[in-house]
Amino acid sequence: MTQTTNKKPTAAEPSKFKPKKRRSSRTALVFWICLILVLAPAVILGWILFSSSMNTHKPVLGNRYEGDLNPAIKSDQISQIKTKTEGIEGVQSVDIEMATATLRVYADIADDATSDTATATADSIYKAVSEVLDPTVYFKKTDSEKMYDLEIHVYTKPERTNAEGENFVYVIETKTSSMDAPAAQIVSTAKDAALAQQLRDDVAARAQATASAAATDGGTITVGSNDVEATETPAQ
Repeated sequence: MTQTTNKKPTAAEPSKFKPKKRRSSRTALVFWICLILVLAPAVILGWILFSSSMNTHKPVLGNRYEGDLNPAIKSDQISQIKTKTEGIEGVQSVDIEMATATLRVYADIADDATSDTATATADSIYKAVSEVLDPTVYFKKTDSEKMYDLEIHVYTKPERTNAEGENFVYVIETKTSSMDAPAAQIVSTAKDAALAQQLRDDVAARAQATASAAATDGGTITVGSNDVEATETPAQ
């Protein structure tokens, strides 16, 4: 009797080739990461350039007193100061303005007022301002905060006209936020009168020399560098 031997199937040998799916996924991931790293700076730069082009010809506004000037001077306080200043004896008109954190008070007084009168008036105005705005609060800076400056202008005329018999008196009393007390100065009077007079004399001498030279030339004007002269006949 022939005995049949059942042979067990031989196990399949493992494949020598690994699947490419995992390798392809990793390659795609690296590709996208590199693409994002390349495109991100380009997108940011493009947005900056676009924003800059849209804002061309527009002013860049800022506030260098941000976080300072606290408490702030209000319009009703300025109105109170103007009313008090107008009530001071000798003051004819008052103007008040706020410019770059500086409160300026302009007071016109009589044309014949003296410098002593103007200085006393400036002191009176400072007291009037102090009744509304405490100088230790509004005109005194701290280590961490800037505050207002104060200027008080008292004058017989806003500017010198050099008219005959003119009485020009101009006093400025200043209290900056870094000063402990106000200081007044008569700006219409030179500190060095001799030097001021010398400068005036020099200006007058130059003007006289120019007029004399023009009269001596008899109206002859030299044109260019070719010694061409155009003679103007004086009027009879």
